[in-house]
Amino acid sequence: MAVWLLVPLAYFMGSLSSAVIVSRLFRLPDPREQGSKNPGATNVLRLGSKKAAAITLLGDAAKGLIPILLAKALDADAFIVGLIGLAAFFGHLYPVFFQFKGGKGVATALGILIGFSWMVGLAALSTWIATAFVSRISSLAALVAAVLAPVYVWLLIGSEVLTGAAAVMVLFLVWRHRGNIERLLQGQEARIGRKA
Repeated sequence: MAVWLLVPLAYFMGSLSSAVIVSRLFRLPDPREQGSKNPGATNVLRLGSKKAAAITLLGDAAKGLIPILLAKALDADAFIVGLIGLAAFFGHLYPVFFQFKGGKGVATALGILIGFSWMVGLAALSTWIATAFVSRISSLAALVAAVLAPVYVWLLIGSEVLTGAAAVMVLFLVWRHRGNIERLLQGQEARIGRKA
């Protein structure tokens, strides 16, 4: 019974917008109203603070990772682990504390993948870093890492349930990046480090 309580807990944790909270603490503009208007680490970086962006990134990843670790500590099966991961992910996308207007879910998804397996998380993070290093485009790096994530889960864990959970996250990540995809196709997507 206790493990099922982690599902709503994960959603509520996911609903804590690290970008908005950190921006207020650092007295930065509201990331929902400035720059790309996405409450995520990349936009916080664009709004002028590397430290705030790093804290936002860690906060968003942690709210995906912590519920998974708690579930594993309670010996939850793969179905519950996957469900808890999706609850945290959808909390970030549709946060109850912020009028259901959340971020795109990249860092939270990474935290969830690390929770599934540190090897999967490392593979996804390495893919993001390599793509970002070559392209200097955060959204492209996120999309490439996201699309490959279910492949990594399948190859490194072999769980159909967790692969399915990763695939669901990919579908929503791609949907949330549809504007970025359009700008990428037009050659107009912003590069990492460019100020808002």
